[in-house]
Amino acid sequence: MNISTMPGHLIRRLHQLSTQVFAAHMQADGQPLTPVQFAALDAIRSTPGLDQASVAALIAYDRATIGGVIDRLEKKGLVARSVSPTDRRARLVKLTPTGASLFERILPRVAALQDEILPGLNPDERRQFMALAAKALRAAEQTDKD
Repeated sequence: MNISTMPGHLIRRLHQLSTQVFAAHMQADGQPLTPVQFAALDAIRSTPGLDQASVAALIAYDRATIGGVIDRLEKKGLVARSVSPTDRRARLVKLTPTGASLFERILPRVAALQDEILPGLNPDERRQFMALAAKALRAAEQTDKD
């Protein structure tokens, strides 16, 4: 079997391309954000009152390392943490005004760069790819629950 025909290899290469495209756009905008940091900002914005563990769950990121992501966002002034009033061990995370402003400013740019992640695919093929990728992820997540 040739590695270039293995799904894992192709997915890894697409992930590399996705990360490179994202980084190039953020660098051009002068925004030192990673895709994981952007995903965390999106989760925090979309669901106010989240704790760090919930942010990790929403973006399918490792709970043990989400603290470092949140640390970097906090150092950039994009999020603020506070102790949960109901669980002293939990840290609630919210966007700062700077974080909310940055998110709204870069969201159109992030939406526009999505086509660059799947070059060579026409709109119908992109929709088909997205549907198949989502189906595979749903099946994998269901298997994890069983």
